[in-house]
Amino acid sequence: MDPFVALADPVRRGLLVRLARGSARVVDLTAEQSISRPAVSRHLRVLSEAGLVTAEDRGRERHYRLERDGLAVVTDWLATLEQRPRFDESVLDGLDLEVRRTGRDRRTAPDARAAHPSQEDTA
Repeated sequence: MDPFVALADPVRRGLLVRLARGSARVVDLTAEQSISRPAVSRHLRVLSEAGLVTAEDRGRERHYRLERDGLAVVTDWLATLEQRPRFDESVLDGLDLEVRRTGRDRRTAPDARAAHPSQEDTA
């Protein structure tokens, strides 16, 4: 199942938010929802089919936990939406260096007027 389809439902998103804090049993997850235990189980099955949660049987209890690797498709897609610079920012390093060098040269060079008087100064 497509993770985007699984994430389309607000109940399933809420279950993922809860499971991000740590594993939980179905009974624990049901206590935090306003839906029945079988409904929570169905939502967990969808999340499991999408690779977003895994279940581990511990005796008679089944513990669910978030499978963060299942969210990689979603995070990769979101990364494509980020605005990127039109050029590699490392090219600005050379410009920064040149601006600093020019400023340093101007501060250390003797005054240009004293070295080369203009015609107005000699008249």
